[in-house]
Amino acid sequence: MTATIYLIPTYLHESNLKVLPAYLLEAIEKCTVLFVENERTARRYLKQLKKEIVIDGFEWYGIQKAEENVLKEFRQKLAAGKTIGIISEAGCPGVADPGQLLIAAAQEAGAQVIPLVGPCSILLALMASGLNGQQFSFTGYLPIDNGQRIKAIKELETESQRRNSTQIFIETPYRNNQLLEALLRHCHPQTKLCVAVDITGDQESIQTKTIQQWQTRTIDLHKRPAIFLLKR
Repeated sequence: MTATIYLIPTYLHESNLKVLPAYLLEAIEKCTVLFVENERTARRYLKQLKKEIVIDGFEWYGIQKAEENVLKEFRQKLAAGKTIGIISEAGCPGVADPGQLLIAAAQEAGAQVIPLVGPCSILLALMASGLNGQQFSFTGYLPIDNGQRIKAIKELETESQRRNSTQIFIETPYRNNQLLEALLRHCHPQTKLCVAVDITGDQESIQTKTIQQWQTRTIDLHKRPAIFLLKR
């Protein structure tokens, strides 16, 4: 029996469940096993979708850093032909998300992998930025070390100019202001920077300006989920 894997998106901002399609619940209720990035928030999420859902009717597994143990358990469920759901902490499983390791294992095993529609902050930010959506690259987190971070920023700017591409990256929310400061200090004045904050939330802001224009403004990104897009 072939296993089926549903890739189940979740909200980006807890205040807005309207961005989630109704058919997610139908897929969730087909699952008998759930592999989730954070069990506490995933349980709350399912209750938000449907109060009557029987949470303990699923087998729950956390996607933790003990990758080999999780993969072993996941492969056992694949071999048993289970219907499995993978739920990220925010957005879409497999995109800037540890669930990618499980999805790779599912593909290797020949399981049916079904991605479901839902919000992806990377794509939503790119859509709204006005920057090049034909050629883009997602880098993930930049280095924490200041010297290495500056080097990475300059490399992204050079690569953007060389390939006429949009460079997309993120930071831990409590370090957003430091990253923005480094971008404003070390990028070319005419480089375009999009700062997308609180996507789908009540305080959503997606603005694209040159570095020179950003230098004349004040914006507080501390502890706010943000995506940065750069185009030279």
